[in-house]
Amino acid sequence: MADVQLLYIGGEWVKSRSGKTMPIRNPANGEVIAEVPDASTEDAAAAIDAAHRAFPQWSSLPAIERGRYLLRAHALLEERKDEIARLITLENGKPYEEAKKEVQFALGYFTWFAEEARRVYGEIVPPPVPHKRLWVLKQPVGVVAAITPWNFPATMVTRKIAPALAAGCTVVLKPASATPLTALAIAKAFHEVGLPPGVFNVVVGRNSSALGDAFLSDRRVRKIAFTGSTEVGKVIMRGAADQIKRLSFELGGNAPFIVFEDADLERAAEGAVAIKFLRVAGQSCICANRIYVHEAVHEKFMPLFVERVKALKVAQGFEEGAQIGPLINEQTLSKVEELVEEAVAQGAKVAVGGHRLTSGPYAKGFFFAPTVLESVREEMRVAREEIFGPVAPVMTFSSEEEIIRRANDTTYGLAAYFYTRDLSKAIRVAEALEYGMIGVNDASGYTHEIPFGGYKESGLGREGGKEGIEEYLETKSISLWIS
Repeated sequence: MADVQLLYIGGEWVKSRSGKTMPIRNPANGEVIAEVPDASTEDAAAAIDAAHRAFPQWSSLPAIERGRYLLRAHALLEERKDEIARLITLENGKPYEEAKKEVQFALGYFTWFAEEARRVYGEIVPPPVPHKRLWVLKQPVGVVAAITPWNFPATMVTRKIAPALAAGCTVVLKPASATPLTALAIAKAFHEVGLPPGVFNVVVGRNSSALGDAFLSDRRVRKIAFTGSTEVGKVIMRGAADQIKRLSFELGGNAPFIVFEDADLERAAEGAVAIKFLRVAGQSCICANRIYVHEAVHEKFMPLFVERVKALKVAQGFEEGAQIGPLINEQTLSKVEELVEEAVAQGAKVAVGGHRLTSGPYAKGFFFAPTVLESVREEMRVAREEIFGPVAPVMTFSSEEEIIRRANDTTYGLAAYFYTRDLSKAIRVAEALEYGMIGVNDASGYTHEIPFGGYKESGLGREGGKEGIEEYLETKSISLWIS
């Protein structure tokens, strides 16, 4: 029997007002693992009501007290981290060991922003005349609607709700309809540590556009924090224009991974595999999407890279040694397959992989073989679009100036990676690449302590770092006449 879940609104666990439910399926085998309410716009309105009512008291609570709620939730979730990781593997498909790492990282946002809450400083500003006093305050924006994707069901939630709650905002969370169980487990922890009713609410529903419209049309929602596709981000941005709602976006990416002629090729090959294949089977916005290898070392690099890709274990998430799990659904799998087939038809060569996995333990899931494509050209869709799957297109280049131009020739600007042993080159290239996050000889991603976000059509604002809490604050200037 599948587990039956409820929405979390106003401190209570409730059914959808529509009475409808929807199944949550394991993408590795198609099995139904839970039934969750299919929220309606009435449920979204109820959640906004609850958040609006809770805001005055929550926002006036001292920052240190708000931080203590985050720390209590962190402690409880730390006790349940293996249970939460299991939920992630069931609903998302990623390997269990990878899911455990995600949970540990996700919980770090609670401790980071619990501390940052105490460092939301104002200013006393020297006045230009003796009869005035000037000061600046930072105050919470208000009710926040947070919309999160399926690829990191824990991290994407905590990276938004932790700074929002720490800042004094109240939150209505709409997690991805494919992976709501982790978000509901986080809500359960907040409920059990006594978070005041309405401060944090979770609505789950298939009709994302209708729920999004409910957030956009309600003036009590002062900010929308969204992670997802650039296309959907643009729709939200247009809808937010009518009320000039505050927005922060983490959108798509087309990350270049550059191997210079002086790179440590072993480290570069390991880094390329890690950031291309070992993050949700390539279903991550910061995954390497285009691999550029200097023509002088291409023949040495490729065997090192291909050998490591061939050794990757594709399996259902709970199988020992699993490194690559399924893609999230048939639509994603079909797109990856289409990009590969189209590239091959246009002259690309398959060095390894290149096809669905459909037999034996893969028969009922959405599995694609880890793939390396050679002889890829810039105009191919596989090099222009975000792949969101375990496919690595490889191209060559001949000069620093050329690769900077080619790497920047995209509408995206989220993450970029390059390998070199030349310090001067490292500085020049890092400063020239038009991306919000740069990994130099480092493909391990990012940390809580630095901001996460992109240039161009990859987003607005930053998450994490000291900048993360600023996204949920308004600045108020006060001028006092004292004569």
